[in-house]
Amino acid sequence: MTIPTQSSSQAVYRPVSIGEPDVEIRHQDGNIYLRAREPLKAYPDRLLERLEHWARVSPEQTFIARRRHDGEWQRICYREMLQRVRKIAQSLVSLDLSETRPLLILSGNDLEHMQLALAAMYVGVPHSPISPPYSLIAQDFTKLEHIVNLIQPGLVFAASGEHFARAIAAVVPKDTPVVLTEGTLPDRETLSFASLLAPEDCSDADRAYVATGPDTIAKFLFTSGSTKLPKAVTTTQRMLCANQQMLLQTFPVFGEEPPVLVDWLPWNHTFGGSHNVGIVLYNGGTLYLDDGKPTPQHFAQTLRNLREISPTAYLTVPKGWEALANALESDTQLRDSFFKRMKLFFFAGAGLSQPVWNQLDRIAEQHCGERIRMMAGLGMTETAPSCTFTTGPVCSVAGYVGLPAPGCEVKLAPDNGKLEARFRGPHVMPGYWRSEAQTQAAFDDEGYYQSGDALRFMDPEQPQKGLMFDGRIAEDFKLSSGVFVSVGPLRTRTILKGAPYVQDVVVTAPNRDYLGLMIFPDVRECRKLAGLPAEASVAEALAAPAVRQWLQGLLRELNQDASGSSNRIDRACLLAEPPSLDLGEVTDKGSINQGAVLSKRASGVDALYEGQADDIVFAD
Repeated sequence: MTIPTQSSSQAVYRPVSIGEPDVEIRHQDGNIYLRAREPLKAYPDRLLERLEHWARVSPEQTFIARRRHDGEWQRICYREMLQRVRKIAQSLVSLDLSETRPLLILSGNDLEHMQLALAAMYVGVPHSPISPPYSLIAQDFTKLEHIVNLIQPGLVFAASGEHFARAIAAVVPKDTPVVLTEGTLPDRETLSFASLLAPEDCSDADRAYVATGPDTIAKFLFTSGSTKLPKAVTTTQRMLCANQQMLLQTFPVFGEEPPVLVDWLPWNHTFGGSHNVGIVLYNGGTLYLDDGKPTPQHFAQTLRNLREISPTAYLTVPKGWEALANALESDTQLRDSFFKRMKLFFFAGAGLSQPVWNQLDRIAEQHCGERIRMMAGLGMTETAPSCTFTTGPVCSVAGYVGLPAPGCEVKLAPDNGKLEARFRGPHVMPGYWRSEAQTQAAFDDEGYYQSGDALRFMDPEQPQKGLMFDGRIAEDFKLSSGVFVSVGPLRTRTILKGAPYVQDVVVTAPNRDYLGLMIFPDVRECRKLAGLPAEASVAEALAAPAVRQWLQGLLRELNQDASGSSNRIDRACLLAEPPSLDLGEVTDKGSINQGAVLSKRASGVDALYEGQADDIVFAD
């Protein structure tokens, strides 16, 4: 369908084609089952069939581009990409790689990374992109060592020998070949990326490609889980292709005009590497690699790219939307370029605050006389990633995750007063690599993947309106009184109402008499609120009267609608020390691990409840 140009508030939206959300709902044995009535249409056996297709149909169309050091875009068209992929694939054949000797990629998004990943898929060899902070920021390499031991790579790639030398020396066996784009490694022979492009006869690679199919493993994506070492999600060709067909049927707009994305999201995450890259490749679009990101140090690069390239859709995390909305307010050139061809907005990873959402609507209306539809959904690494989308009748409600995509079966199973979301379909993983126990625990007796996410109907009387996110079941706890606390909604409310000063928050604490908050602040914004210079210390910023007054007001606002001890916040503090990747307080996806923070900062939790520290603010 095409989104109506009028919402209930008479706001005008730019027309965009999205699928018709018609869902069948049934109750059985205490469970609720949902599925789209629209069947999933045929999809290819291998994702690279789409590369072959576009190399024939649109050979000179740019597939991927990245700025060179001189500022010009280096482009690879579909024809050239297929040629390069076949050559590199032939080189990989000679290295005797396999499912049990896959390709490990340590560095981030770049043209060489993409070519190697596609070449590995061409010959049926899994590749595993790893979060660069595991190599560049972590000090003890515990997670990286676990990953290497688990998948036992037959080849390792890194963009820079200089930057990744320490990690490679620490965890990669001496007899494992290493490919570098530039530089060398001390006391170790390496292959250059350029050397992989040498083969002319690619017949071995072509034969290997013909032998691949839907069950061939495309990649291992690592997911942190809540408390344990990263798990390797086995991602097959069927999963990637089925999910892209789900996306196309949900958003037919991607098939009407080749999508153009300007994207920074990392490929070691399913949102960037499977969802966004897949949208471009499946639909013959163009991906402009954005070396910026929504941080004070790097966002200028994103803005430079968006002033030059007009995307047809923009997909980022809420922090990115916040930074972009502020830039759009004052930059006419940016607005002209950004809205020129824009059809669709999308966010994932966390809740988008209502003020930012309203700001984007207002800017769009003022600039082009119509709003751009903002979409979201629910997905995860184990489902490649998408399961539901906000294509239902509800707009602009934080926490809304919508209705199932075609081909995705949803089961809502009762769990301690909540409904756990479980998923089944061709986009769901076969299991975790080399972890039978974790795989068995991940699926129920009907073959549904148990996500650990809780969902609820937005309106139980009108279930067709769709689903709301209701937190992570494992994060919930009870107070000493036995009152059950639903952590997810509290965290989301605090982050949304606390913007832009709250980066993340941990709700405290199991078996206590009342609730508290340990808040990771945005120190830069706190300095601005306090009227302090950028060089002011963290302690000075957090202790400033204006910041403490804001925190007092936040507690007051959060408690306005509190119904009892399960959602009334008694006290809060701001944490000067950011969450630690090494200690497991933050996952590789950048999200807070609630349990790890409570465990690692147990003394801080005690201080919060003893109420003696100067930095604690109490509710009125």
